[in-house]
Amino acid sequence: MNTWTIAVQQPDQLGESPFWHPREGRLYWVDIQGRAVNRMDPATGDVERWAMPAEPGCIAPAERGGLVIALRDGVYRASAWGDQLRLVAPAPYDPATSRFNDGKADPEGRFWAGSLYDPRDARAAALYCLDLRAGAGAMKRKAGDATVANGLAWSPDARTMYWADTSQHVVWAWDWDAGSNAMSNQRVFLQFPGKPAGWKPGDTGYGGRPDGAAVDSQGNYWCAMYEGGRVLQFAPSGRLLREIPAPVRCPTMPCFGGADLKTLYLTTARHSRTPEELRQQPQAGCVFAIQVDVAGRPVDFVRD
Repeated sequence: MNTWTIAVQQPDQLGESPFWHPREGRLYWVDIQGRAVNRMDPATGDVERWAMPAEPGCIAPAERGGLVIALRDGVYRASAWGDQLRLVAPAPYDPATSRFNDGKADPEGRFWAGSLYDPRDARAAALYCLDLRAGAGAMKRKAGDATVANGLAWSPDARTMYWADTSQHVVWAWDWDAGSNAMSNQRVFLQFPGKPAGWKPGDTGYGGRPDGAAVDSQGNYWCAMYEGGRVLQFAPSGRLLREIPAPVRCPTMPCFGGADLKTLYLTTARHSRTPEELRQQPQAGCVFAIQVDVAGRPVDFVRD
């Protein structure tokens, strides 16, 4: 059994949105609460940190170079690392109460981002899609009834789409038509038990809730279980195939990297954790890596 190694020693407050850039051989990810976009070269161990003017919920590589970055107040385009941020779509919600969270590009090159509703007292978050080939414009609302958007992924055949609401402990699936971008036949793909009343970190009886996700080349769905200290691999049928204990209690999102896409990278969180928990888990917030026996799907690029 392979074991986790620390890929990035410097911890993030809230690491998220990792992806492997095949053209650069680098791992990219964000620190949402730290307001930064990061990248790391495994060949040298060098880590670069790019400060953002607001929380970056998610990022995706662009086919023509650079990044698409979803900040609290809108989606921005940067033509290169560290370059000027150009607004391509304002946030379709009130930035005083919401921000972008999990997102990525789809296999057709559109950019997707879900929102997070800060008060957490209503299902006011949604999933949005933006086609940058149409130029700067509005994001289209594609799904809702959520509080904390997460778990976005597509199957290798581009016929199934996944999206989660962490607060409801649910992952949904849809039939997806890549050409028309139509979603149909919404169903519950995974439903996890809720957090027991009075549960606190260190207690037993809670397996966590679904956070970020990735799909491998065989169509299996890999999900980070926040506060559950584990990463789960599910078959397309929803059957649990594997449980990998995470090195810290709050994993946030996996992605596949390395030249063969068989290195599973895992971002984690330390934001809002108690001082006692951080004393017990000082590596919370670090990026970890482990070798797996199935390759992941390569990252999709935004086309504009």
